[in-house]
Amino acid sequence: MDKLTSMNVFVRVAKAGSFAGAAKDLDISRAMATKHIMQLESELNTRLFNRTTRSLSLTEAGEAYLERCQQVLLDVAEMESAITHLQTEPRGTLKILAPPVIGASHISPGLTEYLKNYPDLSVEMVLKGGQVDLIDEGVDLAIYLGQLNDTSLVARKLASSSLVVCASPEYLKSHGTPQDPEDLEDHSCLINWAIPPRNKWRFKGILGERTVTVTGRMQANMADPIRNAAVNGLGLIMLPRYIVGRDIEQGRLQVVMEQYGISPLEIYAVYPHRKYMSAKVRSFLEFIQAWLPHRIGMNP
Repeated sequence: MDKLTSMNVFVRVAKAGSFAGAAKDLDISRAMATKHIMQLESELNTRLFNRTTRSLSLTEAGEAYLERCQQVLLDVAEMESAITHLQTEPRGTLKILAPPVIGASHISPGLTEYLKNYPDLSVEMVLKGGQVDLIDEGVDLAIYLGQLNDTSLVARKLASSSLVVCASPEYLKSHGTPQDPEDLEDHSCLINWAIPPRNKWRFKGILGERTVTVTGRMQANMADPIRNAAVNGLGLIMLPRYIVGRDIEQGRLQVVMEQYGISPLEIYAVYPHRKYMSAKVRSFLEFIQAWLPHRIGMNP
């Protein structure tokens, strides 16, 4: 059997949660879908699915193999798409979704430069926090912050930005300066839902990783409301330095607990894996991957 075909069947079975569902999607028999999976398991000498009469779930090996298969199939699709569209200029409408702050301050200027090169292309940009169904919303490409929950999508890392914990000098004078992560339990911590895992702040020190569950007087699904609240003395925040850098430089916010490391915020371009990448998506992805890290002061 063709290995790529078997890998594609495996991915479809994993997504559908059943052999019958995958077979229907692929217009093949259930027996053929089962045969492809059995062939893969034989070649890999491992079980990819846990099977019962009522359910089908991936094994640990299956989870790892699914991630690799999706990347292989994506690479093949991109290669074929690149050849097919080699002489095709980006055209039509490119719909992009991005978080409000990074979208307005960093993605938007990049779009301006990008569009200068493609007179037959227009862009529809939606500034919205959180993750949405890209297919239902008709989105070609989205900018996501942090971990991607939907494994049916492909995420390509664009950059990473350092996170800092900070508060106004007035707040620290009134409530004291936290020295250790556990001290945050006695402070008002303002929470940005857009940065997972929401109310759990993670730190790295000489004793290893420490996770603190924080609470506070304000939560929001984007950065600006809690940044403003922190500047006005309502509590501590954990936000990317590209958002609070100017406030820190001008003394409106003060960084605390710098002796502890914080895993950086990863920034991804995300698009549906089941689509062949069009010329407009491919060209913008290549552009923003080169543009964003240098303009925002982040590491690629």
